[in-house]
Amino acid sequence: MNNNNESISTTTHQNATVGTYTDNHIQRRLQQLLTDLQLDDAPAGGALVVYKAGKCIAQVSVGLARADLSWNPDTLSLNFSTGKGILATLVHVLVSQKKLDYDLPIAHYWSAFGVQNKEKITLRSVMSHQANLFSIQSIDLDNEIVLDWSMMLEKIAAMPVTAPEQAELYDSAYSALVYGWVLGGVIEAVTAMPLAQALRHYLTEPLGIANSCYFGVPENQVDKVARLVKNFESVEEVSENAQESSQPQSRSRRHKPVLKPDSVDTLQTYSDLPSYACWQQQAANQYVIQSVTADNKEQRGKVLPTLDTAQINRLYFDNSQLNLKNYKAALLLASKEPIDYYHPQTLQATIPAANGVASAHALATIYAMLANGGMWQGKTLIDETTFKQLSTPQVTGMDAVMPAHMDWRLGYHRRFSICNSDNFEVNTHDTKFHAPQSFGHMGYNGSVAWCDPERQLSFAFVHNFDVTMLNDIRQFALTEAILGLIDAEI
Repeated sequence: MNNNNESISTTTHQNATVGTYTDNHIQRRLQQLLTDLQLDDAPAGGALVVYKAGKCIAQVSVGLARADLSWNPDTLSLNFSTGKGILATLVHVLVSQKKLDYDLPIAHYWSAFGVQNKEKITLRSVMSHQANLFSIQSIDLDNEIVLDWSMMLEKIAAMPVTAPEQAELYDSAYSALVYGWVLGGVIEAVTAMPLAQALRHYLTEPLGIANSCYFGVPENQVDKVARLVKNFESVEEVSENAQESSQPQSRSRRHKPVLKPDSVDTLQTYSDLPSYACWQQQAANQYVIQSVTADNKEQRGKVLPTLDTAQINRLYFDNSQLNLKNYKAALLLASKEPIDYYHPQTLQATIPAANGVASAHALATIYAMLANGGMWQGKTLIDETTFKQLSTPQVTGMDAVMPAHMDWRLGYHRRFSICNSDNFEVNTHDTKFHAPQSFGHMGYNGSVAWCDPERQLSFAFVHNFDVTMLNDIRQFALTEAILGLIDAEI
């Protein structure tokens, strides 16, 4: 398939409730947007799936997942922290089945955890990122240990509590890595199953997505997972890749995404996006335009800036508020060598907070169940009482790690959208947009999945663009687009 061709299938997928799309207009529009948002990064691409009222209304894809594999909505993808939403959903199923309680100490289920001032820490505090278990650097680790599930559970059980720097300024501290082992350890303790088995038994099998959602990819599925374009094999790279494969955690030639200036074509693509006018207005409202005096408020509102990637991203993440010390403590091992999350050995390991692998269809299905209040095809996976708790914001202030008001629920943050019709409130210092009933989770690379129970809507976007959530705008552009398209039809 050519990476710019429209990827449309009318066959029934294992996790879809209908075989054809119920809204061809939305399908076509999202396909065009996703194709446009390849920008200058082709042949990299991704997939997007949308459910409404339990039915798949759009599924689109573009580009190459691997050198020999085109993207489709069922392509397996490394989605980093997007997997936290999956893990949280599994916990909620177990709470609904009375196997767990949000407010009992974790040590009640996992006795080894009850040391180093963690005796009273509950699932509620961990899942809302208020437990001060955010610092992976508080544990003596190397990359080999991180890949060893049993050893990591021992390390996590024995770890200390660590307050973030300038803790008085923040309401939460995002547990970017530790979170996964804490929840995974509790799940294994109460189910008497390995995490992968518990995930399959309690969540993915009931939803019909058992073969497209993993913590720890089976060896026979690793070759189906999307890779970064820089890691695509070619004839010239075969010998080099063969050498690298013997050193699974060695630094790649270029480990971090490159920050490159926006091309003229990229800026033109942005200006054609349906959310661009909204972004311009929000930017004009947030930032003083130097050429306009503060006294001329009427004129200021008419002067709209030309926006680049950094400026658009700043509407969602205020990088000026980023506490680098807390950020590094949460996300970076003390080891000098970073983990290559795309390496086959790492994909097969269990690192639930960071290496969740799923297709766009699988993610959209999980959130479609949540959009329907915990019901799926006539079955109750999460009861009404549990759903009310999981979807209620626990904290609304600034996070110590993420430069934003995350509005943490139990395992999910708010949907990042500023152009939709949901109510929002504005603080005197920072602008905080509220979508009270909408929640989900994004990943380090800007993958994202969310649900909107009010609209009975779920959305999932996965990709292999070599970017991070702090230097890319695709998830925001696509989120704003689908909300606009849905609201236009209501």
